[in-house]
Amino acid sequence: MTQARAASIALREPLRGARVDLRTLFIALIGAMALMFQTMAAEARGAPESFADLAEKVSPAVVNITTTTVVEAATDQQPIVPEGSPFEDFFRDFMDRNGQGPQGPRRSQALGSGFVISEDGYIVTNNHVIEGADEIEIEFYEGFTLPAKLVGTDPKTDIALLKVESDKPLTYVPFGDSDAARVGDWVMAMGNPLGQGFSVSAGIVSQRGRALSGAYDDYIQTDAAINRGNSGGPLFDMAGEVIGVNTAILSPNGGSIGIGFSMASNVVSKVVGQLKEFGETRRGWLGVRIQDVTADVAEAMGLDGAKGALVTDVPDGPSKDAGIESGDVILSFDGTEVTDTRALVRTVGETEVGKAVRVVVFRDGKTQTLMVTLGRREEAENVAFPTEAPAQPEAPETTEMLGLTLQPLDDTLREELGVTAGTTGLAVVEVDESTEAFTKGLRAGDVITEAGQQKVASVEDLQSRIDEAREAGRKTVLLLVRRAGEPRFVALGVAED
Repeated sequence: MTQARAASIALREPLRGARVDLRTLFIALIGAMALMFQTMAAEARGAPESFADLAEKVSPAVVNITTTTVVEAATDQQPIVPEGSPFEDFFRDFMDRNGQGPQGPRRSQALGSGFVISEDGYIVTNNHVIEGADEIEIEFYEGFTLPAKLVGTDPKTDIALLKVESDKPLTYVPFGDSDAARVGDWVMAMGNPLGQGFSVSAGIVSQRGRALSGAYDDYIQTDAAINRGNSGGPLFDMAGEVIGVNTAILSPNGGSIGIGFSMASNVVSKVVGQLKEFGETRRGWLGVRIQDVTADVAEAMGLDGAKGALVTDVPDGPSKDAGIESGDVILSFDGTEVTDTRALVRTVGETEVGKAVRVVVFRDGKTQTLMVTLGRREEAENVAFPTEAPAQPEAPETTEMLGLTLQPLDDTLREELGVTAGTTGLAVVEVDESTEAFTKGLRAGDVITEAGQQKVASVEDLQSRIDEAREAGRKTVLLLVRRAGEPRFVALGVAED
């Protein structure tokens, strides 16, 4: 072997060994990455092998609730035979034998669920579970029962707070952060479905932020089976914290084949805190009527997007005292951006009564910051929203404009339409069904009181507002329309033919 060949072999041997090492390293790296991805996938799924440990941990805090209501017997039943008839005694004896004769008050029972939130015996359930009950009995997982008294209720969120007295500390569960729950997270529901006693079902968070009918609704939607009797029971996350109170079922037959809704714990915990402290709710009150800002309304007002809450009316109260006006768009409340009316109502309701807050409004093309001291909603719910009464209108005349047949208000029209005396505006006499006005919901009997956020008393006023919108390069004009005293803003197109 020549010296050159020997040198060549000596050079290749280390390289061959390096290739082997690199190949081994590469294979090991691929294996590690596969293991990492498997671990990440398992963590993302979060699928537990079993719910048994969780159920065992939280079960002692979940309770069955039995309510008893005394129902008065009907007293207006008509006799089968005329009074004094020879058959009267016969039929009375027959009805009594069959239990259909005159009866006294009877006791009616209902079942539901709940959960203990403190060792000294506070229990949360749904208001509809205990509403109208004369007696409330709590059955605990261990088998003992205790009578409960009602501390307070909140029909708006369907939450009730009960209290039992126990000789020993009770097992309880804490509230979790419902805002941290993600769509797809595992959850577990517990309760007393169909009166069958303690029962567990599992599923996932199907959606968040659902609203059914209430102003303060913030429901977690879940596919965990919820039946009658589950009402008031807890919805747990995998840490054993309550993130919802099982409240409603959207189902064609009222059973678990449908959609379950649990009121979010971040709403419930605030309500429970107030019920515990005051025995009632004390929600903040801004004192305005509002509607959502649509894209065409935003364009008519010069807003850079459909956001905020458009003020349609301001009664005597906190907002009026602070200078908020009809036509303002509330963009921010107490440092929180306002996305829509529902968000504003919830945020205001959760704010302390009497607190002075900064409210940013959009008015006349620019923003203003106003300080509003909140009132209490419960005290203001029966306050009427008055209609302002400016100057007298001009003589009646009928004009077609924007697909509407319009006539200035006069005393006769005010009386017919139920409009406050002295109110100015244009009455809608007829609406062309082929026009945008009809599509946007305008109807005969509506009253237009403002256009372009300025009062109108005549057709000429309306035409001036339309001309101003066109000159400003806007495609729509914003109208304030009242129907049976209820105000709303409508944006109609003003593009020239």
